[in-house]
Amino acid sequence: MGGVIIDSDIIAVRLHGRGGQGAVTSAELVAQAAIAEGRYAQAFPSFGPERRGAPVLSFIRISDKPIRIRAEVTQPDIVVVLDPSLLTIVKVTAGLKPNGLVVVNAKSAEAVPAEIRGQYRIAVIDASRIAKETLGVPIVNTTMLGALVKASGIINLESVAEPLKYRFGKLAEKNLNAMKRAYEETISEEAANV
Repeated sequence: MGGVIIDSDIIAVRLHGRGGQGAVTSAELVAQAAIAEGRYAQAFPSFGPERRGAPVLSFIRISDKPIRIRAEVTQPDIVVVLDPSLLTIVKVTAGLKPNGLVVVNAKSAEAVPAEIRGQYRIAVIDASRIAKETLGVPIVNTTMLGALVKASGIINLESVAEPLKYRFGKLAEKNLNAMKRAYEETISEEAANV
């Protein structure tokens, strides 16, 4: 699938997850990796008094130029869905640009609603399975990070290693393994109705 095709100087990503899944951490790691590559980046969450398990949003912007906007990402180039149950309760593709990319934690492409598969490029990874097998817990943030990098090419996989080691310390190696495994196992598809 290769790199992301965008109309502006900024790549905008919106992550949909649930509290405790690591959507905020994923966004921070991507931004740190982009900065390590010499680019400009920002990452920030959007949540109120939510608790573990409640839907949360996180946002990333990456550019080769300074980023002046500080608002939520309402017209993303890429959407990442950490929890497949959100596909039926949240309009994850709201504002997604034409030819946008949806990266989904799902067992197969068929598990993604047909209207999403028909309209957008998708990338699918069974992040929950990989997280349980590799990390021993169903926290999919680093697994979904591998899928995002593979499907979009917005950063280099190697650029995430240092931020990930800093963030996870002794658990970094397991998280690196989960990310690399997801990178290898991600399956991408073009939109059916292009």
